[in-house]
Order: sequence, then C-alpha cells, then structure tokens
Amino acid sequence: MNLAARAMVLLLALAGTSCATLSPEQQARSAALVEAARDTTLTCQQADACATPSALHALGGRAFAESTPDAPRHYALILDRGQHAMLARLSLIRSATTAIDLQTYIFDEDDAGQLFLEELLAAARRGVRVRLLVDQLSALKRVDTLAALAGAHANFSIRIYNPVLNRARLSYPQYVLAAACCWRKLNQRMHTKLLLVDGAVGITGGRNYQDDYYDWDEDFNFRDRDVLVAGPVAREMGANFDAFWDDPRAVPPSRLRDVGRALLREGVPALAAPEYENPARVAGVSRQAVDPATIGMLAHAALPVGPVGYIADLPQKHHGGNPGHGVATLELRQLIQSARAEVLLQTPYLVLSDSAQELFRSLQQRPEPPRVIVSTNSLAATDSFITYALSYKYKRRYLRDFAFEIHESKPFPASAPIDLDATGASLPRVPSEEEVDAVRRQLQASRGDRGALAERYRRPLQAEYAALRYARRSANERVPLERAGVRIGMHAKSLVVDERVGVIGTHNFDPRGDHYNTESAVVIADPLFARALASSIRVDLLPANSWTIARRPDQPFFPGLEYTLAKISEKLPVFDLWPVRYATSYEFVPGPDCPEPLSPFDPRFAACYRSVGDFPEVALGFKPLLTRIFTAFGSGLAPIL
Repeated sequence: MNLAARAMVLLLALAGTSCATLSPEQQARSAALVEAARDTTLTCQQADACATPSALHALGGRAFAESTPDAPRHYALILDRGQHAMLARLSLIRSATTAIDLQTYIFDEDDAGQLFLEELLAAARRGVRVRLLVDQLSALKRVDTLAALAGAHANFSIRIYNPVLNRARLSYPQYVLAAACCWRKLNQRMHTKLLLVDGAVGITGGRNYQDDYYDWDEDFNFRDRDVLVAGPVAREMGANFDAFWDDPRAVPPSRLRDVGRALLREGVPALAAPEYENPARVAGVSRQAVDPATIGMLAHAALPVGPVGYIADLPQKHHGGNPGHGVATLELRQLIQSARAEVLLQTPYLVLSDSAQELFRSLQQRPEPPRVIVSTNSLAATDSFITYALSYKYKRRYLRDFAFEIHESKPFPASAPIDLDATGASLPRVPSEEEVDAVRRQLQASRGDRGALAERYRRPLQAEYAALRYARRSANERVPLERAGVRIGMHAKSLVVDERVGVIGTHNFDPRGDHYNTESAVVIADPLFARALASSIRVDLLPANSWTIARRPDQPFFPGLEYTLAKISEKLPVFDLWPVRYATSYEFVPGPDCPEPLSPFDPRFAACYRSVGDFPEVALGFKPLLTRIFTAFGSGLAPIL
C-alpha cells in the first residue's frame, strides 16, 4: 500500500470516529447526569444576591432614570487599558443581582480565564443566572473543564457555538478532516463579544478572555479597546444574545461527542480549583475590583451621551439562504460612506474585501474626498504574519488608489496604553552564542518528537485571526525581532467619522467579518465621544508608537516601467514575484524644519522622514522570506484571513 492509499485509509478511519454522534439515548443519559449533578445550594438568601455595590453598575440605573422614550440617556466608557477592562468586568460581575450573559470568541484557561470562570461561578452560587456562550474553536481547552462546567450549578449554563464534527474540541487531524468535509461551516465563527449584566450595562469590543488581552502575558500583549455602555441599548444587546443562545447552533456540551462520552464514562467531574501562575497578581486585581475609589474613578470617566446604536449580526448570517454581508458590515459601510472630512480607522489586519475596496475607491473619486487615516499592525507587531503578507501585497493600491495614510504599530511602542508592570515580566537576558548553539542542537534533536516540538509554539487557541490558526504550528509563530522585550500587537477595532460618530466593536473590516464571522459594534453619534475615541487612536499614530508607510523613492532608471511591472504582478492571483514593492516604512526625524509629523502625501514628507526598510525591527530569517512568499502566492487566502 503506497503512502497516498495509507493516508486515505487513515482519513476514512478518522472520519468514522470523529463524525460519529451520540445516540438520542446517550444524549438523554448525558443530560440527565448533568442535571442530577447541578448543585442548587445558594451562598446568599438576599433579594439582591448579595451583590457588591459598583459605581459602574450604578451607571445603568442613572441612565434609565434619566431616559425618556424620545430621549434615551446612556453613559459610555472607553476601556483602552487591559487592567481597566479587567477591573470593569470583575466589578460588574460582582455587582450582578439577577443575570449575567457572556458571549465570546476565545475563553482560555490561563490566569485571566480561570479568574473570570471563578467569578462567574461565584455569581451563580449567589443566585444570579449566568449564561456563557463560547465559539467552538476557542471554547476552553480541556474537555474535563467543559464536562465539569456543564454540571457545576443550577444557575450556571454553558453552550458551544457551531460545533464542527459534533465535538467541543478539535485535534489537528480532526481539523484537517473538518476542513475537508465542512470548510464553510468551519469558517463560520461567532466573533461577537458581549458581557451584559442585569440587562442594564454591557461591554463589547475586541477583548477575549485570555491573559494577553489584559496585559498579563510575559511575551506578547494586545493593545485593544472595549466600550462599556449603560442604558436602554442594553435591551438590544440582550435580545441579540438571546438570538444566539436559542439558535440550534448553540449546543450544550453534554450533547457533543467528546464531552458527552466523558460524562457517560466518568460522570460529572468536580471542577478543579484554579491553579494560578501568578496568584499574587490575581489577588491584587481582585482587591482592586472591590475598591470604591478605583471603580469610582472609572465610572467618573464615563461620558454622558444620547442615543446609542448596537449593530450586531444574527446567527442567521450562518444559515442557508443568507449569503453575503451581515448587518454589522452593511451599517459600518454606510457610516463610512457618510464621511465628509475624515475617516479614522483602526484594525489589526488590513485586508479589505472587494466591496470594501470599491467603497474606498469611490470615496477618492469625489471632488473633495475625505482624508482616510489607518492604524494597523507592522510585521514586527502582528500575531498573524500571513495576514500581514496580504496587506503588504496591496500597499500600492491602498496608497495610490485609496489615498490611505497608513501607520503601522511598533512592537515596543513608547506610549501605548499598556500596563507592562501588570505582566510581571522582566526583560529577558540576552543569551550567549554558546547558549544559542545549544538550543539549536536541542531543537534539531527534538524534530522527531511531536510533543517536544509542540511546546515551542504558541497555542493555536491564542491566534484569533482565522480558522487557519489550526494550520501548521509554525504559521502561528510571530516573527523574530532584533531585540527582546514584551511585544505589543494591535488588536483594537475602531472607527471615527468626521469626529462626530465613534464606533468600537469586533469587526476587523476584513473579508472574514463580511462573510464568515458574526460581528458586533457600538455606534455613538456624539461629538464628545467621537473626539475622545479619535484622541485614543491618534496616540497610536504618534511616531514613537508607529512607522508611517509611504511611497518608495523612484528608482533612477525606468521608474515608470518598474511601476507598471509591479502593478501587473500585483493583479496576478498567484506568482506575484516582482521583488520591489511600491511602498516602505518611514521613521519621523524631528528638527527645526520638521516640528511635527506630516501626512505621507505632504510635499515636505521626504525631508522629515527616513526610510527604515520594509520590515523594521524584524530579524533576518525565514519569516520575512515567508512573508514575501505569501505575498506572491497567498492572495487566494484573503477571504478567510
């Protein structure tokens, strides 16, 4: 039997085991085990479920009291700092009196994930109804944890969204099978993120439930953004959550093959006590979350605003007969079309769908087009070098056709709102050449050991950008840099139009958000809020935090011919092999004649900026080469990246 035949036999065998479902009888037995195991004991007998007073929770009561049917009142708080985002969530969870609904894409079992689980279960035991909805591809990494949560308490419920192969967890071989049999379903993910407390206060934005969204990772943290809104719009948030919770694609873990079989085999396990890597840090933030002064400071920063829109896709986006864009995409597009003076866009992955490209092209065809400023990741900062490669491929189009002013974030920004002290990390010691050689020999010796090799890589759970994070593990590594430190990657998804409307949400303004993921966003048409959001984004545009992308100087010989060849090469779906790109990265050089940063289209730009190359801060090696390879051959991946 040749290799291809053996692979086919293995795939068929895997299909037979992975696609099997629990029988109706097994599902009933599994559900009965869960129901019998659910504790009904309450730690509190008070009507308010012994809720901890919170100034953030009180914003909801104020907003409803000040609202009328014709003039709704809201309070909005931009959460730029990871520690503030964590404190706000913890405070709201502890202040809940009746209900907590949490919807997310990633829920890890690291320190942040364990802390939030502990808090949610504590709320359930106080008497609060808690519902947790997590996308399958990122739903807690241990089957035992899901089995334990299924039967943890009568007030706690968990569901898994869109499980492929009838499983809660997928191994790499199972992922390959899912890609072969169910590619579209595999890519239809619930990217919506929402924490809703007592139907009065909600948080949405880019953050998942994982260390690196709250400045707790020692190697890599996301510069992200959420928004807390209190007031009547919370009702719309609740209705959207209910639509997902009640959808047939939201499945209790006990009905899934891996969790159900574990329950039938061993019963409902006890939920393991949290094992924190940094218990002192957890204890510290836990104390802060009940400190009236700390939470009061956050609440005091909330802005009073009028009407608030919650634009959110429904799960019907994933049902048959509903192709194309979701509600969130269409409404965001209409908002951008309304721009007159400026569009300020922040996205970690600058890969635009065809329709989005047509939108920005049409803006530039106006007699007086709006200025379009984009904040995004550099190759050195991104967690997805494959996605960056596609952005790199289309830089000419972005600059020349759409007049984008692109600023790519640095991996070690000087003034980004990141609390590096919270990571507990110290600057790594630079290894000697002998130590480097020893590591190389060790890695070469371990190439045949899949387990040892797996430990070298960032878990695929931690890469949000696509279902492709289950591809080769090396594809999920970040590029090596020239210096050590706690790296910062852009993850915020925000939009400001004419400093009159501000948007914070989950949409990356990419093809996945258009066609595959469900997305959500808060839209606030209030100049004060819009200016505050614009100021936050402009911090990331500062020369200390970002490089500016601009046209490369013309070559001395036949510049027009070179441009034409590069343009032709870019349009090819594959074999985009022209070695010279239209644009490169620049660093601002202040001086008497250059007192402040300039637009890349300003005639004085060349005198105030110096080129730092295509991939600044990136160490020479295989990843930059791979970036160019994906630039040449990877355009077919754009719809799912």
